[in-house]
Amino acid sequence: MQKEKMSVTRNPFVSALTAALYIVVVACVMYYGLKNNKVESILIPIAMLSLFTLSTAVMGFLFILEPIRMYLDGKKKEAVHHFFMTILSFAVITGLIFVALFLKAL
Repeated sequence: MQKEKMSVTRNPFVSALTAALYIVVVACVMYYGLKNNKVESILIPIAMLSLFTLSTAVMGFLFILEPIRMYLDGKKKEAVHHFFMTILSFAVITGLIFVALFLKAL
């Protein structure tokens, strides 16, 4: 019996949306959880560096895992296409966020 491969998704749009959702959750926790917190501690830079490292790992998982699997399965063109579609989807989401921010500033 063949093992089931753990996969986020083969849909690059879902991977990009999942990455955006992760960012929203982290930003909300940082914004609302740290509001009015006047604590100065060595733990703050440690926490920020840990969060950066965790975020890098999560984004690597969401953006790279499926294309690598596809590439190793011999689907080289599909892997490259999937990767670039994920990047493009995330760029569109990021652009929409900046447009919303710009419109709010007007």
